[in-house]
Amino acid sequence: MIVVAQRVREASVHVAGQLVGSIGHGLCLLVCALRGDTPGEIDWLADKIVDLRVFADEAGLTNLSLLQVQGAALVVPQFTLAADWRKGRRPSFQRSAPPEEAVAQLWAFSGRLAARGVAVAGGRFGAEMDLRLHNDGPFTLVLDSAERPDRGPGMGT
Repeated sequence: MIVVAQRVREASVHVAGQLVGSIGHGLCLLVCALRGDTPGEIDWLADKIVDLRVFADEAGLTNLSLLQVQGAALVVPQFTLAADWRKGRRPSFQRSAPPEEAVAQLWAFSGRLAARGVAVAGGRFGAEMDLRLHNDGPFTLVLDSAERPDRGPGMGT
């Protein structure tokens, strides 16, 4: 699973002109489910995001987590994060999970965030979405479950 996490003051997603999800202060998470993602990888990545110290404390240092600031998460499906653009001019998306697998993985990811105490809103899988956000920083991280420290060299996808 690949996640682009953006610290936001607010974020929302609309489908066909209708608001389907919005948050205030927190993280906008563009999430790509990959073929073969395991429940352990999904939980690890969700837990990592919840516990990352990416919010400023009273001294202005990034010492606080999403939970500590009572931030929310907007989870937006983004299969294009798996694009392989190295060959030719049309990107390949073979690394991304097939739709039925991806939907289940996104639900598991969102469920893990919620189980950890994070308010979660979401986009709509497979829909053309209009994402609106007010960046805070900007502060953007790219997280990939294949880069887990316990995986060792050559074990990534």
